[in-house]
Amino acid sequence: MAILSKIRDRSIALIAVIGLALFAFVLDPSTLSDFFDSSKINEVGEVDGETISRQEYAEALDTYKTRSNNNISNMQAARTVWESILRDKIYSSQLENAGITVGETDVLNTIINSPSIQQNPQFLNEAGLFDKDSFLQFLKDTKESEDQNLWSAWSNYFSEVGSNLKRDTYNNLIKAGLGASLKEGELSYQEDNALLSADVVYIPFSSIPDSLVSIKNSEVESYVNENPSAYKVEASRDLAYVQFNISPTDEDKEAIKNNVASYLEDREDVNKATAQKITISGLKNTSDYNLFFEENSSDIPNQEAFLMKNDLPKSIVDEVLEGKVTNTFGPYEDNNFYKISKITEVYSRPDSVKASGIFIPYIGSQGATAATTKTEEQAKVSIDSIYKLVRRNKKKFAQIANEINTDVSKDKGGDIGWSSHGNSYNSSRFDSNLADFLFNNKIGKVGVVKSQFGYHVLRIDERRNVQKGVKLVSFGREIIPSQETENTAFQNAEKFALEISAKGNNYYDVVKEMSYQSKPAIGLKIMDERVPGLLDTQRQIITWAFGSDTKIGSIQRFDINNGYVVAFLTNTTEKGLLKSSKAVNTVKPILVNQKKAILIKAKMDGASLNDIAAANNVTITKMDNTSLKSPSITGVGSEPKIVGAMYYAKENKLYNKVVGNKGVFAFVVSKKEKATALPNYEPYRQRLDSEIKNKTVQIFNALKKSSDIQDNRAGFHGVQ
Repeated sequence: MAILSKIRDRSIALIAVIGLALFAFVLDPSTLSDFFDSSKINEVGEVDGETISRQEYAEALDTYKTRSNNNISNMQAARTVWESILRDKIYSSQLENAGITVGETDVLNTIINSPSIQQNPQFLNEAGLFDKDSFLQFLKDTKESEDQNLWSAWSNYFSEVGSNLKRDTYNNLIKAGLGASLKEGELSYQEDNALLSADVVYIPFSSIPDSLVSIKNSEVESYVNENPSAYKVEASRDLAYVQFNISPTDEDKEAIKNNVASYLEDREDVNKATAQKITISGLKNTSDYNLFFEENSSDIPNQEAFLMKNDLPKSIVDEVLEGKVTNTFGPYEDNNFYKISKITEVYSRPDSVKASGIFIPYIGSQGATAATTKTEEQAKVSIDSIYKLVRRNKKKFAQIANEINTDVSKDKGGDIGWSSHGNSYNSSRFDSNLADFLFNNKIGKVGVVKSQFGYHVLRIDERRNVQKGVKLVSFGREIIPSQETENTAFQNAEKFALEISAKGNNYYDVVKEMSYQSKPAIGLKIMDERVPGLLDTQRQIITWAFGSDTKIGSIQRFDINNGYVVAFLTNTTEKGLLKSSKAVNTVKPILVNQKKAILIKAKMDGASLNDIAAANNVTITKMDNTSLKSPSITGVGSEPKIVGAMYYAKENKLYNKVVGNKGVFAFVVSKKEKATALPNYEPYRQRLDSEIKNKTVQIFNALKKSSDIQDNRAGFHGVQ
């Protein structure tokens, strides 16, 4: 896929790096060593002045990815590991400031007292009790072993337990100082259940036309500066891009289909060694399928599949079920392949079978565990003895199965449940001997079966949906784009990028002229790895967008899976306060309402609600039996600020020019009805106490927000 282009791109990048290094050396030979010796190169961040080194971060990344079997992307691992490091350092600092130390002894005691260690047979004495000395000796031997993999795992476990112990210790200290009194419980009960009635005058912000209020950019900027915590932003980048997919054309598909069809019939070829003509059998005439697959490269492995109606491709299902042995089919399209298939066997079987089993593994079998002691010969003798006892005795079968089985059938009389025909025959995890016994015998049949897992006594309990099935051998080619199609996509991407450069970076005009579809990617963060609208991770695009040489208007072509992307940088946002131009959409409505509130207040003069209502040509609204728990005003909606003010207002007193969420209010509280007194407020105290203590889950975020954290990981992850 455009290999020469990839080599060219990487060569240019490499030459540029070497050139810059040599240039620096010519100017000042010391600069080169200074560059590589810089202490900042070995740091990825700081927490309240404490350095996080590249080595610490890299080792934590490797450990985490290994533990997750590398089933996680680099940036997902980076986020998790970074949070873990921050958590450990922040809690360590907090405990140190409080004069509390969580040491190795604390960690060791926590591990020793865990159920997984206490109950591990490896560390139990002859009386079945946990032996601490045995566990400590195990740790010593593991640490001194030549193979350090196990000790590395234990070291990581110790670190993880230590980190969790610090967190729990700190949180428990905080919890110990939190609580609620009975009086607070009573107040909470009253706030939830006291009822308010009031007369209200409401003048909405919408009563003032927007045209009467103007907002200057300087006002937006001032508001942002006055409320920095609400408008702090991370560095981000905005992109526009055009995607050039490499998809097989109709011509590509037809060529693949014809190629697959050519393998049905015999064909003539020349033996390269003897220069003599030879005949290579096609699928129709061959009986040696191993040889057929050796002579003809298939994108599908040589595997004869047992298939029933629901398993067969829909395009050939009826034809196949009416077919006979040696009949061939295709080419047909199935799961992005063109295939040809041949029937090698026709059978009638149930599509599923319910069975029971007694199982004995032997040393070397796949079913063996650390507790397996029988050799293959001993297991065979045992299973034969069991077979004689249970072949005509269901009760005995269930009794022995419950005694010796160790899988999910234990204590179920050996019931192994239902097995489907397709999964049994076509799954690498099943065994063909087991499948043959299950699906080729009648209900009630009991027999001994040897499998890759060990020896079994099996009994057929139920069968259902007996039907016709076939054994198929299939040859195929994946439907992929041709080299010509790949080259066309590459040329289109290159032409598009060059056209933009030639027209002075007028990206959108070129998009329109060439009838392409541009997609936006707004607010990309420096540690992101996904670009909206693109499949798979695209870290390369993110690192380019944040590169020091990438400016607004920069354009770059990228190779992606099954295609190319031409990306255009449209905007940059640096870390700090949001620019007023970007904040205007959220700040302007706030400022508009503030100015409208001033205009409305100026019209709300009056000695009574009637005066205020008459002056503004509105009616007085009655609000009855409203609580703080449901702070809604009739005809207005939710207004917690206004209802809250009413709760603490005096009865029959006018309160005017109170600004709410939707307008300006005047009100007179006509009645406050306290909730019925309770003999005991303990349940409410307990609820408050629980709510307060449960908020300790938010402690880390609060500590993190108040810490001075420097995050320089971007350089570690490719941003230059």
